[in-house]
Amino acid sequence: MAGLVETYRGVAYPWLCDSMGHMNTQHYAAMYDSAVFHLLAMISAAPEEMATRKLGWADVRQVIEYHKEVRSGILLVIRSGVVRIGNKSVEHRHEMRGAFGDVLHSTLEGVTAFFDLEKRAAAPLEDWIREKASALLLPPAP
Repeated sequence: MAGLVETYRGVAYPWLCDSMGHMNTQHYAAMYDSAVFHLLAMISAAPEEMATRKLGWADVRQVIEYHKEVRSGILLVIRSGVVRIGNKSVEHRHEMRGAFGDVLHSTLEGVTAFFDLEKRAAAPLEDWIREKASALLLPPAP
């Protein structure tokens, strides 16, 4: 079993912050969206190849928890891993931490379905995806 892998690195720029001086929730969502794209590419294929095969992914559940506010200038890293591999979906976990000091700012837990772009419906996970996802499977929570 593997640990979390880096899927995003960025900065909380001043223009990402709201009138209260911390990063606005819309920007957490955007950063997590990038991290999810990278994680899914790691367990499947590059987006161009997936599009050629008429396959994709569709988010069906996302829960974000905010642990410590992100203020302007903080350097951020998101690390991600697979929690569970289902029949048609993958459950994943992401941690947003400060790049220095390793402060946990936020977490996202999500479920994303493997998606047939022609049928516009969830499809069974293919064996090659299961194999790649297994390599990023996190140990069970204590």
